[in-house]
This record gives sequence, structure tokens and C-alpha cells, in this order.
Amino acid sequence: MGGLVCGCYLAKAGMKVLIAEQHAKPGGYCTSFRRRGFLFDAAAHSIGGYKRGHIGNVLKDLHIMDKIKFLKVDPSDVIISRDYRVSFWEDGNKTIRELQQVFPEEKKSIGDFFSFLSGPDPKIFSLMRKWTFENLLDRYFTNIKLKGLLSFPLFGNGGLPPTRMAAFVGVKIYQEFLLDGGYYPEGGMQVLSDTLAERFVEMGGELRLSCPVKKVTLKNNAVIGIILNDGQFLASRCVISNCDARQTFFSLLGKRVLEPAFIAQIESMVPSLSGFILYLGLEGHPKHLPEPGVNLWYLFNYDLQAAYVAAVKGDFRHVGGYVLHVSPDKKTVFVFINAPYKTGHYWRFNKTKLLDFFIRRIEAETIPDLSKHILVKDAATPLTLKRYTSNYKGATFGWASTPQQLAIPDLRKPSFLQGLYLTGHWTTHGLGIPGVVYLGYDTARMILKKRKSD
Repeated sequence: MGGLVCGCYLAKAGMKVLIAEQHAKPGGYCTSFRRRGFLFDAAAHSIGGYKRGHIGNVLKDLHIMDKIKFLKVDPSDVIISRDYRVSFWEDGNKTIRELQQVFPEEKKSIGDFFSFLSGPDPKIFSLMRKWTFENLLDRYFTNIKLKGLLSFPLFGNGGLPPTRMAAFVGVKIYQEFLLDGGYYPEGGMQVLSDTLAERFVEMGGELRLSCPVKKVTLKNNAVIGIILNDGQFLASRCVISNCDARQTFFSLLGKRVLEPAFIAQIESMVPSLSGFILYLGLEGHPKHLPEPGVNLWYLFNYDLQAAYVAAVKGDFRHVGGYVLHVSPDKKTVFVFINAPYKTGHYWRFNKTKLLDFFIRRIEAETIPDLSKHILVKDAATPLTLKRYTSNYKGATFGWASTPQQLAIPDLRKPSFLQGLYLTGHWTTHGLGIPGVVYLGYDTARMILKKRKSD
């Protein structure tokens, strides 16, 4: 998505642009696929930041707003624990009132917290650079269960517990996923990627699918082009990499052009968790099928630090919970669980077992007659995600969004190389579809500004 948006803005400005995509379809994690007549979204399953964020603005800029019909569900997200059920409504005041009814002793703090999320004080925001999301929650709340509930969507949308997630990233997730969430392109997530790709070509861009890049070539520390897997050399004074930073620097460039300190920095960085994703195609409608289009967050353990440790180990009995999403047409069910990378042998041995384990768990907790209606069942493992996106260790969210790995300048525009830019979620500057859409726009803006000054 970052590469598509960046390419669109550069093509719109009249530049000659090629997008070389290693997969057979554009979009990365924002893609869809068909299996025995059922349409499944590969990883991204809803969109935030459309009305009050960057996505709506980008679609307007590129004149494709009217080419995509977005469905809107309200509430967009519902958190369900053994004790509580809390919804996130389009009317933020309704969300606040619902939380205050459940936690009356935290009434004022809930109002203050959501007021901060809606319009953070810039001075406090700048001080948050080294804070975790737990540090932010502790400024407002004392109730452990409330803090667990408020943190769980961040665990699912960022792969980290509040003890580890950067407060800045947690606030952005709230603003872009929860306070302005619940949008879905009619026809599946692939529609958004395909529409951007079509617009890119309309504006003169060239899109090559199933076209991996082998090398980024340099001369005197300046980019001069790329070499494709088939050996073809394409000259260019500017290359934008939307793939992961390790692949960009270690494979496409090579360590020989990098400073030892920079190599050590990249090698010390930690990727986010990956995911285990269930795809279920339904025949008929189970009696207790949850609300279509809503992200349902099933929380089983308020201690998300313990849940994170379990996820890292692959202890799926104690992973803390999962997010379940029924497609708007009620034909498919998507379930996401944080998962570690591990080996091919591990996933070959455990994939089917875990698929059946989670189906039984969903039947016990959510949809009692689910098995009777499953016509198609499959799952993506971290190895699947790596195979289709080339993301390091199948990471779902790029680098883990800790305070130490936030906004590293050389992961957007390396100071030691001329003509190389990075965009997408491995830059440490953005997360999720809203984040990478903005980065695509902003990277193009950086390039066009430099082009104008030259």
C-alpha cells in the first residue's frame, strides 16, 4: 500500500515510475483471494482513518473516491471479556458513556483519556517519545481490568502489550483504527489495492507483477538503478523500497556499502510478531453468528504481558485472545491470533492441529454450531505471510513498535546514500493501512520537494 500510494503521487506529478512487485497481485497484506467460491481477505480485514484520517484525503487527491464503495459498521470494534462487553461507536461520546457505566469509579479519567486521544496536547505528545502505552494509561487509570481492555486492540493491531508498545504508536492506533474505524471496501480489501494500481497505470506508471528485484545498484554511494531477478538492469536516479529494511539493506544493497555501526543497529532490531490466521467459508448461517463487519476482540487474559510471552513461545492456550471478523455478506469468518515465526517443521506439524483447536474454542465461546456450517477451512501461518510478502520472519507490523525503535531517520531516508528512500511499515514511522498510506504520500512529497529544489 505504501508503494502504491507513493507511485501514484509521483506518476501524478509527471515522473516516470515503475513499481516492481514480487507477488502476483498488488497490495501486500491488503489483498484478497478466492477458495472454492469464497472470497477471503488475506490479512487486513477492515480500514480505519478514512473519514478523519489520511486514507480519505489520499483517495480524494488521486480522484478515486467514487471508484470504491466503503461499507461502514457501527460499532466498529467490540471488546468482550469474561466480565465486560465494551463497544467503540462512531459517536465517541457514546463509547465514553458505555465505558463509564461499566467502570463508574473511573468516570472522570475515562473522559479525560478520550479527550486526550481526540486532541493531544503537543507538549505532552513530545514528552511521550520514550513512554510506553502503559505509562500513558497509568496517568489516567488504576483499574487493571480497564487497562487490559483498552490495551487489547493494540495487542491485536500492533503485536505488543502496553508494557512494550510506544505510547505514540498506541495513540495513533486509537485515532486511526478505533475512533475512526469500521470501514470496508465493497468487494473485499483487494478492491482498494487494485483501484490504486489501476489509477497508477492510468497516470502513466508501469506496474510489473511477479517481478522480484535482485539488487539496488550504486555508484559513488548514489543509486543508479535496479537489477531484476531475470538480470535486467533498469537505470534510475531514485529508488523507493517498500520491502523490509533487512532485505533492503542486507540483500538488495549488501553489507559492503554499509557502516559497521548501521549494520549492528539493524541486526539488533526486533521485528513484530507474526500471525496465525483462520479462513472459514460458511454454508448457511449459524444461529449465533456475530455482527457482520464488526471487529470482535475476545479477551481471555487481562495480563497482556503474560499473553505476549505466551505468543512469543507459541503457547496458544494462553495467547490472551483473538480478533474475529465476519464478512459483511456473512459467508466467511476471519480470525487473527498473534504468533511466532518458528520453523517450517513446526508449522507443518501444528497448522492443522491449531486450526481445529481454535475452531473448537470459537464454538465453545462464540458460535456454538460453527462446525456444522464450515464448508471451507484453511489457515495462514507466519511462513505463509513471509512467502507472499517477503516480510522478515513473516512480521505482521514491521519492526516491533517499542519506544527504542520509533522514528529512526535512516530507515526512511538513509543519510549515507543518495537517491534511496524507504516507505511502508518497516520505516519505524507508521503502522497499519492508515500509517503506510500516509508514508507513501509523504515519501512522494519528500522526493518531489527535492526534485523541485534541484
